[in-house]
Amino acid sequence: MYIKWRSLAKALGIYRLYQKILENEVRSLGNIPGHIAFILDGNRRWARLNNLPPWMGHKYGAEVVDKVLDWCYELGIKTVSLFVLSTENLAKRDPKEVKQLLKIIEEKLDEALYSDKFDKRKVRFKAIGEIDLLPSSIQEKIRQLEEKTKKYNKRFLNIAIAYVGRREIVDAVKRIIKDAKDGKIDENSFDENMFGKYLYTADLPQPEPDLVIRTSGEVRISNFLLWQIAYSELVFLDVYWPEFRKIDLLRAIRTYQKRQRRFGK
Repeated sequence: MYIKWRSLAKALGIYRLYQKILENEVRSLGNIPGHIAFILDGNRRWARLNNLPPWMGHKYGAEVVDKVLDWCYELGIKTVSLFVLSTENLAKRDPKEVKQLLKIIEEKLDEALYSDKFDKRKVRFKAIGEIDLLPSSIQEKIRQLEEKTKKYNKRFLNIAIAYVGRREIVDAVKRIIKDAKDGKIDENSFDENMFGKYLYTADLPQPEPDLVIRTSGEVRISNFLLWQIAYSELVFLDVYWPEFRKIDLLRAIRTYQKRQRRFGK
């Protein structure tokens, strides 16, 4: 038993040393992303792999979110966007799983409302998506958290919930058509920048993510921020979200730092 514990301690020591070296490298390279968007994928597969019900994967995944937000804060990342739940998930998944997932989301909103982290870190919270599809209790907690944090502008946390990117674009077009009919838009001067002002992320100082990270090994964007990620760097990691570590975040950022962004050039 002593030998096993000693081997484990040695392994943990090597892990921590590597993490420290990697973090020092990321900090020394500079060019830390200002906005990182996460597609939190692999919760259910992780649960099945560990002989757990699917909702337990979401529960463990929710705990990882807390850690990731701490890591991003420590690294100086100003804006974080999390793809938590799509409208397709609401409509197509097992109702029992959806019920448990919504319960977890409500619990995390409760925690956020009574936490002082948003106040200490000056974080503005916003939920994007078809919020009216959610239970009224969740809608109310979202409204309360947005109201509580609306005065902050140092950091930003966006939760995409009951969200799909195509719907966001359709909603933007509907508002544009209405404003055009009301004479609020000059079609001759309308451009991409003006279109962006009609998206859910319009009030962010940096609405377009520098980096998009997707876990679970899947290589697709799943209808997430379709307009905003046109020139984002994409990193796909072969790790399920409940197993996501600080090392994984650091590796993704280092990959981003070593790429040359072209922005269509």
